[in-house]
Amino acid sequence: MECDRCGDAVSAEEKREHLGRVLCEDCYMDVLSPSRTCDPWAIHSAKRLEDASGGATDLSTLQSDILRILEETGGVEPRDLAERLQLKPSDLEREIASLRHMEKLRGELREGRKFVVLW
Repeated sequence: MECDRCGDAVSAEEKREHLGRVLCEDCYMDVLSPSRTCDPWAIHSAKRLEDASGGATDLSTLQSDILRILEETGGVEPRDLAERLQLKPSDLEREIASLRHMEKLRGELREGRKFVVLW
């Protein structure tokens, strides 16, 4: 059996059903709790946490890699960034949302295409 969303193989134990679709556990979690880049409370919380830590922000290795790539390139389309980091788009979206809440990166339209750029 395979996930109707991502196409990965799904074992009977991991199988979840949502609105008539068979989903793997990861896709099921993404459907129930999608990433939101524009979340005022998350932004407020991230900024207060940064202030409380004296301006230091603990980033994961992946988040640091994302920021390094954006610094090197001046901005990149999300699908290209996902390919470069070998991530599923849903995993990249989650990381982008976290970095957006910390005001480390943002989205930008260039010639009608969406790019991820440094804040």
